[in-house]
Amino acid sequence: MQDNPEYLVKKRFFEKILTIYGRKAVLEALEDKNLTLYRLHLSETNKNAHIIEEIKKIALKRGIEIIYHDKHSLSRISKNARQDQGVALDILLECFEDEEHFKTTRQSYRIIALDGITNPQNLGMIIRSCAAGNIDAVLLPTKGAAQINPLVIKASAGTLFKMPMIKTSHLKETLRSFKKEGAELYRLSSHASLSYKEQRYGDKTIFVLGNESKGVSRTVESICDKSIVIPMQRGIESLNVAVTASLLAFL
Repeated sequence: MQDNPEYLVKKRFFEKILTIYGRKAVLEALEDKNLTLYRLHLSETNKNAHIIEEIKKIALKRGIEIIYHDKHSLSRISKNARQDQGVALDILLECFEDEEHFKTTRQSYRIIALDGITNPQNLGMIIRSCAAGNIDAVLLPTKGAAQINPLVIKASAGTLFKMPMIKTSHLKETLRSFKKEGAELYRLSSHASLSYKEQRYGDKTIFVLGNESKGVSRTVESICDKSIVIPMQRGIESLNVAVTASLLAFL
């Protein structure tokens, strides 16, 4: 079944779906004509409220399918029963890239790979810096890390929808795959001796940024080619990971 072309097309489509929740967040997304929207999900138990009527009105005007659910079913869709307020919206993120498609369509690239970034605000700010700078994609693990949600969208100030992102269920194996294609992997570490400005980077470069407190994991570190550091003055040991991403994005 998994080799069925129709199945693969559907799988890739739903991998690009981001579901947001909460009445204000959903209304703002519906009002943004730059977003490609898929489905609006509403709880059957929603009481009459002006914002709900406005949400339905805009969805109907934009030709977006509206589906009604019982409260339990909606919570499975939003994955946050306490905060969904009876509303969820599927957004189609065209920025989500397929790994193989990315590799076959790029002769050169710079990627920032995130290894265990858990703070949604950091993730959003990293995406914003990458979108503004010279980064071609963000490599984002689907486990053990912050995921795209309304907090990340807000922190990215909307640039999330402009930045190509490659999702991976196994960061080490994905990095290894890029490495086989000729990419060089650079781990950011405060203990490295090589300055990030002194290194000459090739056509295919991946910067690996680690967890806010623990840094790059040992399993990922083991396949990196070199470790680089951002030199600092006055005894400062490290920078916020989002600031680090900003410096790399504008190399």
